[in-house]
Amino acid sequence: MPSDLDISIRLVRNATLLATVGETTFLVDPMFASPGDVPPIPETPNDRENPLVPMPDVELSYDAVVVTHRHLDHFDEAAKAELDADVPVFCQPEEEGDFLEEGFSDVRPVDDESSFGDVTIHRTPARHGHGELAEEMGPVSGFVFEADATLYLAGDTVWYDGVERTLERFEPDLVVLNGGEARFNRGDPITMGVSDVDAVRDATDATVVVVHMEAINHCLLTRDELRSETEGVHVPEDGERITL
Repeated sequence: MPSDLDISIRLVRNATLLATVGETTFLVDPMFASPGDVPPIPETPNDRENPLVPMPDVELSYDAVVVTHRHLDHFDEAAKAELDADVPVFCQPEEEGDFLEEGFSDVRPVDDESSFGDVTIHRTPARHGHGELAEEMGPVSGFVFEADATLYLAGDTVWYDGVERTLERFEPDLVVLNGGEARFNRGDPITMGVSDVDAVRDATDATVVVVHMEAINHCLLTRDELRSETEGVHVPEDGERITL
């Protein structure tokens, strides 16, 4: 592993991040709504209105936007209204048309690999839950950003062989997982819980960071619970930066 890595992430809220690789900063999964502006996720264990917490005081300075998938806790109406229409937007191929219809003029779907500045961007597999429920959740993706260092954003996924293969292929320096153990009233969780995080921790020597917690009503695993039940994992607060 190089000794002069230039890579960092700053958690904004939920899955919204500022991810800096080399000289380039990506705004990931922008959700800008104020607390209570979004109805509860339906068919979930409580009816709290979303988001549960406000945006922290973080300056949103970035070069491009990355949207792993268009669920409302990853790209919302407030973000749609606030983002510049000509900002480069990297997304799944299945969702290119939605962004174009909304007036974004520089949409860059990533089928397999793309680039931006000195960063190579790979789209990676993800599975948003288990069995039939994962199919109902629709397509989701992770992304790997390669420059002098490598960042893997796993996206909304559980631990499965697609994540394991990505870790083996890219040998990332920093891994960001979406935790919270989000769930509905039926089926298994659709994002990572303790056992998923442990599996990733055991599979890589990378720095592991877990986000996507305590902001949406169906994310039931708390930061304190995850911290107490795992080792060697970073669980940042909103607004916190982690740098290699």
